[in-house]
Amino acid sequence: MSVRPLSYARVADVDSAIETVRQSRDGAFLAGGTTEVDLVRQNVLRPTLLVDINDLPLNRVEDLPGGGLRIGALARMSDVAQVPAVRQRFPVIAQALLLGASAQLRNMASMGGNMCQRVRCSYFRDATSPCNKRDPGSGCAALTGFNRGHAILGTSDHCIATHPSDVAVALVALGAVVHTRGPGGERAIGVDDFFLLPGDTPEREHPLEHGELITAIEIPAAPVAGHSVYLKFRDRESYEFALASVAAAVRVEDGTIAEVRLALGGVATKPWRARRAEASLVGQPATPAAFADAAAAELAPAAPRALNAFKVELARRAIVRALTSLTSRP
Repeated sequence: MSVRPLSYARVADVDSAIETVRQSRDGAFLAGGTTEVDLVRQNVLRPTLLVDINDLPLNRVEDLPGGGLRIGALARMSDVAQVPAVRQRFPVIAQALLLGASAQLRNMASMGGNMCQRVRCSYFRDATSPCNKRDPGSGCAALTGFNRGHAILGTSDHCIATHPSDVAVALVALGAVVHTRGPGGERAIGVDDFFLLPGDTPEREHPLEHGELITAIEIPAAPVAGHSVYLKFRDRESYEFALASVAAAVRVEDGTIAEVRLALGGVATKPWRARRAEASLVGQPATPAAFADAAAAELAPAAPRALNAFKVELARRAIVRALTSLTSRP
């Protein structure tokens, strides 16, 4: 049995972290490690250097002028979920965080790491099956394999794996911004642009350059977010990834939808902003019939396969339930 060399370094400032990773072709950042370490053990990821960034000063949650928030990339999921400003102004984020994993994992996992976690497709993780994410050009075993948990939106002939994050769905619904620093300087990337569709290059999941580090996630002020909810539907209540989930926020005036934010998880290859549904809902009565029509419009382009065709109806019902729950109470 061969042994792969793996080096470890610990850094105390952002610039050192970036430069250390940049100088190693197969170097990678290490934060909570709740996914990364597993993938290294499974021989799916093969870094030659892990750069521990846990000492970097990136764990604060700060108020922004006007009511927004800036969440440091190393803030732990469990801590963010308990911040009063998050719970009061952005309940959909707190709910998504608490539904995202076990308490033990939430205590370790960082917000930036959660955004960069890899897919839970078993074919990606077994290190032997054809997988275009792991081995570009090798094929996608899920296309004709066991694809019950796979995507129906945003798919391609090269990949149908779903994105696993819960909180990313809420962040997409609220139009968050991902801040990074890398060899080329600082960038601000709209969260919807941060997650890439597989297309012909499924191995590229984010627009990050080698050595580019997420430093913070900014959530803009959005009064509508105070009236929001995250619903997650899965095979069992605890510690499972979503078959379908919905992040929703809505403002109703005189029985008519004045503003709505909607995103889906568990059904797409990236956290899915439901823009068709949003556009069809504004100006419509806040009724289950209108919600169902909007859901149908969003899911019209779905490309289900035999084992995951149920997700079309599940997602439709999830959208209706989330919006109904928000509009049936003050």
